[in-house]
Amino acid sequence: MQLPKNAKQVHNGILFNVYQWEQEMFNGTTETFERLTRVPSVEVIASIGEDILTIVQEQPAREGKYPSLPGGRIDPGEEPLAAAKRELLEETGYEAEEWQLWRTYPGTSKIHFSEYIYIAKGLKKVREKQEDAGEKISLHHTSFNDFLNMCRDTSFTAAMFFKFEMYEMLLDEEKKEAFYREVYGER
Repeated sequence: MQLPKNAKQVHNGILFNVYQWEQEMFNGTTETFERLTRVPSVEVIASIGEDILTIVQEQPAREGKYPSLPGGRIDPGEEPLAAAKRELLEETGYEAEEWQLWRTYPGTSKIHFSEYIYIAKGLKKVREKQEDAGEKISLHHTSFNDFLNMCRDTSFTAAMFFKFEMYEMLLDEEKKEAFYREVYGER
């Protein structure tokens, strides 16, 4: 969703920028509207054998451990695929032979936040993971069904719209099978 031409940036943050503008209402009055923009990010659905490589991480600003996919922020000037490859390597020590952009989510009407979801296949361990100073990460091989059920875990950190799709896959066998084929190929 594009910002209106009259939007003014009122805050420039590390992750978030805040924009405000005057918006005419249907009754002729004017209200101040606001929207956040956030640095874009990537997440990687990495198949390894019959499993999906997931991570459990801790970060200083969050309470407790939480499951997620490998991923993170896209650096300024970095392309989404390059960021996905970098994040997978940093957080897991793996590289992938095949990459497919699976989904791009735009955020919501109040927070514009591009999220790129990639499928990575043909993983090969090339080094040890190299966590950022603010990360503690453990790797997990998660079965396909257990992975889909992670959407029920309120601590699971993934793109909101992806979690919705995971729920749909749990309820719709055709969607589940189509996603399986995208991640692993034909059964």
